Amino acid sequence: MLPPHDVTVIGNVGDDVEVLGLHVSPDLDSILYALAGLNDEERGWGRRDETWNALAAAAELGGEDWFRLGDKDIGLHLVRTQALRRGETLSKATRKLVDALGLETIVFPATDEPLRTWLDTPAGSFPFQEWFVARGHRDDVDGVRFEGAEAARAVPGAIGAIGAADLILIAPSNPYVSIWPILAVAELHEAVTSRRVPCVAVSPLIGGRAVKGPADRMLQRLAGGTGPAQVAQSYRGLIDALVVDEADSADLDDLPVRAIVTKTLMSDDASRRALAEAALGAVAA
Repeated sequence: MLPPHDVTVIGNVGDDVEVLGLHVSPDLDSILYALAGLNDEERGWGRRDETWNALAAAAELGGEDWFRLGDKDIGLHLVRTQALRRGETLSKATRKLVDALGLETIVFPATDEPLRTWLDTPAGSFPFQEWFVARGHRDDVDGVRFEGAEAARAVPGAIGAIGAADLILIAPSNPYVSIWPILAVAELHEAVTSRRVPCVAVSPLIGGRAVKGPADRMLQRLAGGTGPAQVAQSYRGLIDALVVDEADSADLDDLPVRAIVTKTLMSDDASRRALAEAALGAVAA
């Protein structure tokens, strides 16, 4: 396996939201918690062994509690928010959090500028967290847009990391709301498009269904299906291969890129390692 310092992660900031005056970066936080071994795998988000006293107290005083913030989680948001109010960039604040957690992996937000995902639905247009959390992503999505994308610049170091990479790997996330916000930063999109190394995406679907979240519903509505071809279509011109689960191995006829078939459900360290090795095998191929 690769040593941590040889891995760079570029995270989505389209989900960022202010809650009770705190700047919350849910995708970046999930990355940090996972790398540090602090994530709650059973719940699927946040820190493990979490308590909720601060949020409960805020609710008693009339504060908003629709967005779940645990006590330990709030500690991270306090540190980030303080750094941003001091004038530090999001990337600098993230680097300090990486160092404080003792991580060697390099973690960049896609941009330091405000970039927010909006969903257009039959019920109206909503910022991501309102649609996803407050409304329980019950509204069908007619379109996705990224407010602030035109002015967004890639953070220092991100373009160089892509240029120096031996492999670009797109994680098994919802293409529309987890990966597209990153690629909405024109410099990052161009860097991936002009790469000279393989770019491999991992499908977020197993048997045409999302493990969690609305990715399958969105692909069905926006791409016309939930097969590997529709997943690859969402990365048109950006990927050379798609890692698909064995459950989708009979649905590869229309796939426009090379298929890498393996088990993609990451239920423990062994399955995570096996999936990573399958994706990294694209370098040798």
